[in-house]
Amino acid sequence: MSNRQISNALISVFNKDGLDTILDRLVDNHIHIFSTGGTQTYIERKGVAVSAVEDLTNYPSFLGGRVKTLHPKIFGGILARRDNPLDQQEVMQYEIPFFDLVIVDIYPFEETYASGANHQDIIEKIDIGGISLIRAAAKNYADVLVVSSREQYAWLADLLATRSHTTGQERRHMAGLAFDITTRYDGLIANYLTGGSALTLRYGENPHQKAKFIGALDNIFDKLQGKDLSYNNLLDIDATLAYLRGHESPCMAIVKHNNACGLAEDELLPNAWRKALAADPVSAFGGIIGSNRPIDLETALLINDLFFEVIIAPDFHDQAFQLLSSRKNRVILRLKRNDPPATESRTLLHGTLIQDKDLAGTKDYSLRVATHRQPSPDEMRDMLFANEIAKNSKSNTIVLVRDRQLLGMGCGMTSRIDALKHAIAKAQEARLDLENAAMASDAFFPFPDCVQIAKEKGINSVIHPGGSVRDQDSIDYCNANNMAMVITGFRHFKH
Repeated sequence: MSNRQISNALISVFNKDGLDTILDRLVDNHIHIFSTGGTQTYIERKGVAVSAVEDLTNYPSFLGGRVKTLHPKIFGGILARRDNPLDQQEVMQYEIPFFDLVIVDIYPFEETYASGANHQDIIEKIDIGGISLIRAAAKNYADVLVVSSREQYAWLADLLATRSHTTGQERRHMAGLAFDITTRYDGLIANYLTGGSALTLRYGENPHQKAKFIGALDNIFDKLQGKDLSYNNLLDIDATLAYLRGHESPCMAIVKHNNACGLAEDELLPNAWRKALAADPVSAFGGIIGSNRPIDLETALLINDLFFEVIIAPDFHDQAFQLLSSRKNRVILRLKRNDPPATESRTLLHGTLIQDKDLAGTKDYSLRVATHRQPSPDEMRDMLFANEIAKNSKSNTIVLVRDRQLLGMGCGMTSRIDALKHAIAKAQEARLDLENAAMASDAFFPFPDCVQIAKEKGINSVIHPGGSVRDQDSIDYCNANNMAMVITGFRHFKH
């Protein structure tokens, strides 16, 4: 793609902060400006020459301003391909100017949504013309530069300070940013119209950070009582629900900083709680408690003495709720659904990462016993239990389990050996016996050191993804020491 000279600019912006410098630079470079509505009025008041879009289209802004730029003469000038003879002929036939620069700042739907405005005001902040201009200019980035947010004004002003042409690389980069904006914008609208809401949180991860949640929490749970949910509460609730998924027997989880410090199954819910708490009663202080069964009075009596911020369960027996609700700040949530989303995303580097949710589980594995010794049914059960915990914990992760009880876990470590040593130390600190325990790792063992350390502590069964060029070293060690090893073929990194 070659350089493109900017001769005509179309400006339609909601936020005009920073626009003055751009206007001065456009004038300096003898670039013709087209605009409409409030933007046109603003430019005229600055004493800058501007052509009205209405004069070009021979249509006024109408329907209360809903229709201003939606016209073939506008979109033809943006979408016309400079190297296409037919496009050139038609542009000349219909007297359409080429737009080389499109500057748009869309209506503040998110801000209006988050402010608690009424429904009609929110609907009126769904941008139609601006979004269409952005998409058209971004599609034709081969010829047109699109500036799609006030956050990009300063960049444009700097460019125009030195030259009045754009490079193909610049136009393509700005087109990518434009589609990122339109994708997020449409997602916010979809969320609102399908029942989501904008919830202002007390603060973000730290008190100096503002935060809000945009989504439909009411679809996930009913808040029965307690103080407002925080940013960190929501992160831990999400982690808790992930740990609870897939358990058929009564299961209880205790989560702190997105990782389980206690998790156990038992045929009786009170016993599941006792086993979960036993793994790390110190870390459980101030955590999030989750259950996949309604909380009965016996379980509530065991839980109530612990200080915790949030408890979430499918329901609460009447007497259990009366007891747990005696502390008014305690958040009590009744779970409605615990199905995971299909995708997950995070923002970084001024962009967005989107990936499929890691939903691979036992049904997906091609479980292969890699050792001479076959695991017993109880060992296999515990290995798979440990593997599910590892899947939902921060990498690097080692999880130790026996009798469907988390004994110790090392997570978020830069070394897998350190993760194992930490898991062993936590189990020993809790005075939990590691003899005949199962070990799970979220990724393969590049060396036999971890299985050797595990064996020295009495651990006799191991599950991991496999895939290392030196898998056989660990398998050989297990064979020599009467250990069972199962390979899943699925890595579960969680960063």
